[in-house]
Amino acid sequence: MAAEAKTLAAAVVPTQTPPHPFVEFWGYFKRNAGAVAGLTLIVIVSLLAIFADFVAPHSPFLTNPDALLRPPFWAEGGSFVYPLGSDAIGRDILSRLIHGARLSLLIGIVVVSLSLVVGIALGLVASFFRGLTEIAIMRLMDIMLTLPSLLLAIVIVAILGPGLANAMFAVAIVVLPHYVRITRAVALSELSKTYVVASRMCGAGLPRLMFSTVLPNCMAPLIVQATLGFSTAILDAAALGFLGLGAQPPTPEWGTMLADSREFVLRAWWVVTLPGIAILATVLAFNLLGDGLRDALDPKLKR
Repeated sequence: MAAEAKTLAAAVVPTQTPPHPFVEFWGYFKRNAGAVAGLTLIVIVSLLAIFADFVAPHSPFLTNPDALLRPPFWAEGGSFVYPLGSDAIGRDILSRLIHGARLSLLIGIVVVSLSLVVGIALGLVASFFRGLTEIAIMRLMDIMLTLPSLLLAIVIVAILGPGLANAMFAVAIVVLPHYVRITRAVALSELSKTYVVASRMCGAGLPRLMFSTVLPNCMAPLIVQATLGFSTAILDAAALGFLGLGAQPPTPEWGTMLADSREFVLRAWWVVTLPGIAILATVLAFNLLGDGLRDALDPKLKR
């Protein structure tokens, strides 16, 4: 009778299917209102960047001698022809901001992709090949971290020459140590676990251990760092552009727009304020998104 009762109870109690990993992740992520707001803003900026040619009311390079330093539409003398006003040579600021979003996101993608790939490779090598190899890699990263990031980027661009490509390469080198250190730290903690020992005993080769066994379990902190790296890349590239070492005029890059209009800050506040707000909002959105990803992907924070 007892066995029959247990069988009947097991049949009555329904089995619960575990939620899909993405559904579980989104359940944790959406609890952070700031992260959701950051994600929403990033989606809007991304859509504007993708469809910039259709959304922008004017060409970012088109000048109009009859509309020099025209104010935004809500100010006296403004019009909806130039909704956010025009700059010193009659270019539409809204169009340049929209096309600048495309360029800023491109900078973030290139910088994060380059530094992430190289950082993962160096971090795995440092964790698997101990001794002189690890010491050489990590001491080099420590030396790079002791230098101010913007100063190091300026030195690299000064050596290579000003330009957008060199600026992206310089920023990628500046943020590289963070990915190397994170990859090495997480990989070292994973190497002592049972599944890695079992893979070794089963005859898994070194490339399989590095990229198929250990690396997938290192991706959560790397994803968070990559998200935060977007904001760093956009901010540093804008700083280099402001100093004249990044994108060169007439490229519609936000930092370059600030550099071109700084002499008009007292006469036409909008030519400086609006690109600054664009940089601030985008960087803040990526930081909020990174915080939300960290909270959703960290098991300790989930508990």
